[in-house]
Amino acid sequence: MAQVLEFKLPDLGEGLTEAEIVRWLVEVGDVVAIDQPVVEVETAKAMVEVPCPYGGVVTARFGEEGSEFPVGAPLLTVAVGATDASSASPGDDGAAAEELSGGSGSGNVLVGYGTGAPAARRRRIRPERNTTSAAPAAPAVVSAPSRPAPVAVAVGEVNGRQGPVAVVSPLVRRLARQHEIDLRGLTGSGPDGLILRADVDSAIRRAGEAGAVTEAAARTAAEPVVAAAPTVQVGTAAPATAERIPLRGVRGAVADKLSRSRTEIPDATCWVDADATELMAARAAMNAASGPSGGPKVSVLALLARICTAALARYPELNSTVDTAAREIVRLHGVHLGFAAQTERGLVVPVVRDAHTRNAESIGAEIARLTELARTGKLSPAQLTGGTFTLNNYGVFGVDGSTPIINHPEAAMLGVGRIMPKPWVHNGELAVRQVVQLSLTFDHRVCDGGTAGGFLRYVADCVEQPAVLLRTL
Repeated sequence: MAQVLEFKLPDLGEGLTEAEIVRWLVEVGDVVAIDQPVVEVETAKAMVEVPCPYGGVVTARFGEEGSEFPVGAPLLTVAVGATDASSASPGDDGAAAEELSGGSGSGNVLVGYGTGAPAARRRRIRPERNTTSAAPAAPAVVSAPSRPAPVAVAVGEVNGRQGPVAVVSPLVRRLARQHEIDLRGLTGSGPDGLILRADVDSAIRRAGEAGAVTEAAARTAAEPVVAAAPTVQVGTAAPATAERIPLRGVRGAVADKLSRSRTEIPDATCWVDADATELMAARAAMNAASGPSGGPKVSVLALLARICTAALARYPELNSTVDTAAREIVRLHGVHLGFAAQTERGLVVPVVRDAHTRNAESIGAEIARLTELARTGKLSPAQLTGGTFTLNNYGVFGVDGSTPIINHPEAAMLGVGRIMPKPWVHNGELAVRQVVQLSLTFDHRVCDGGTAGGFLRYVADCVEQPAVLLRTL
């Protein structure tokens, strides 16, 4: 007799309490190995694959893609030790499994932990169909005894055909019941005809449109015909429609952090234009000296990051945070430099650890590595937390200036606009120079304008005369 084990959403660390299902990697009936990834979830920090600590046959799967689950909620059930169809209990959704070596489970439930065992071949095992003809029986529902309820299968005639059809989860069934939608008249767009929430939402819209047309026709028929002079309507427009986008996952976390920053931090912004011609020339010289195969090129962002670490050494007030409960300013000794990165899932801020101990080349290599992980959605929660100061290069979007919002709970953020040729007075003469606007938003609780202005002026001086930075290297 197979033992059915329930795998729950594990603690993902970093204080995360919930996750959104992005993509299922297994289906009911698949054979899974110990520590094989079974679902891809998105947390407020990153997107991760969750491995299952059990080996066996997937007998039930809870939740649809796009639904949110709290830590500890059931994800799926696995029949461990099943060898054939007869050994699987009715609670196993009729699935059978091949016996797997070491089938009890690894015991590892945290993301990123596992035994390293090779993944077994996934195999879908379907129950044999009854080929004998029989009168339609009353619908029978088979599901695993767990909450939230898994997708069940009902038997009966739907859309003119006999046989098993997909029945939706309790959430979608309740939505259909509230709007008086007959599920047996719908054709599911999910795998194997599974009725998804989107199918029910479409049916609700169609029913609403049909009801509106019927009501309008009845009202027109009831109104008396009155002759009137023709009128001209000016400025009429079609009714506006709206789309609702849930604030969850990475975008929801960003929204919460920005709102908290605006609510808690009394921020102020100062800015300055700087002549970056010499900085660009120094960068070109560095990259030319490295030669065709002399290593990676040094980016402008890496140089600016190195300038920031030097400036923070001079003005440590800006490398701090405020403990509101204790009413204390906490000065931080190390610089963990965050940098804003735009991805398809929203804005993220990867963190370069111990940036104060790195040179420009090392910082640039780490920025490139973290940026690639951000683009592919593979940043871990630890790589997105713990920053003490943030550098925001919004010049990549083709804009000159901005007033950044501080990345709570940090105390300051440096914004960098695009570097572009502009008329500039250089050595007493008008010339075309490469000019950039720098803006510093700072928490006015940790310092006054003199400190913030001194920090920004030092950064601008290093941009205009990179030799100034050599004194601190």
